[in-house]
Amino acid sequence: MILYNVTINIDHDVKAEWLEWMNTKHIPDVMATGSFKECRLTKVIADDQGGETYSVQYLCENMELYMAYQKDHAPALQKEHSAKYEGKFVAFRTMLEVMQIHGQS
Repeated sequence: MILYNVTINIDHDVKAEWLEWMNTKHIPDVMATGSFKECRLTKVIADDQGGETYSVQYLCENMELYMAYQKDHAPALQKEHSAKYEGKFVAFRTMLEVMQIHGQS
C-alpha cells in the first residue's frame, strides 16, 4: 500500500474557511476519483506562529493507482486548491510505502 501525504501550512486568517472547504469539497473530490481507500485529515501539534499545519493522508492500494491519480486527477485538483488559497499556504507532498499495519484486537 502507498500512503500519499500532503502537509499544508495554512494562514490563520483563512484556516476556518480552508478546513470547511477541505472537508466538504477538496477531500470528497479526491476520494471520488476512486484512487484511495481512505483519508485522514490531521493537525500537526506544534507552536506555529506563521499559520497552522495539517497533514492530509490518503491510503492507496498500489503504485499503479497512485500513478494514475497523479496523471489523471492531481493536476486539476492541485490547481483548484492553489487558485483558491494563493499566497495563503505552503504545501509539500510525500509518498510512503506502508510496510506493516498494526492494530488493536
